[in-house]
Amino acid sequence: METTTLTGAPEIPVIELAQPLPGFPGRERFALVQVDDDGVLCSLASLDDPGLRFLVVPPAPFFPDYSPEVDESVLGELGSTSVDDLVVLCVLTAGDSLASTTANLAAPVVLDTRTHRAVQVVLDDPGLSVATPLLA
Repeated sequence: METTTLTGAPEIPVIELAQPLPGFPGRERFALVQVDDDGVLCSLASLDDPGLRFLVVPPAPFFPDYSPEVDESVLGELGSTSVDDLVVLCVLTAGDSLASTTANLAAPVVLDTRTHRAVQVVLDDPGLSVATPLLA
C-alpha cells in the first residue's frame, strides 16, 4: 500500500501520531496523500476532523542541506528499528503564492514508513525558523 516517489515522500493511507500536534488534541489519525504528481507536495489530512489538514513537503527539494538530528527517544515513540525507515516532512504555511509560502524547519514531522507512526519534533536549534521561506 505504500509507494515511494523520486523525492522520497511516501503515500500512506493511515498514520497514527505518537502525540497530537500542538494545539490539536484528540486528532491522532491522519492520511498522508500526495497532492502533486511529483510527490513533493503532500496533504496530512485528519481522519478525526475532516476539515483539518496540513500541507507538508519533504525538505530535500527546497532545503538540500537540512538534516535534523532526531533524539533516540523519538525512535522509541515511533516503534522504529531503523533510521532508514524515517521520513522527515516540513509543515507549510501557505501564502498567497509559492513565493510567500513558508516551511517550519524548527518542528518537522518525523514519520516511520514501516510502523506508520509519526510525531512532530521540536528541534533544539535556535538557527531554525518556524517560518522559513520556501523559495530563496
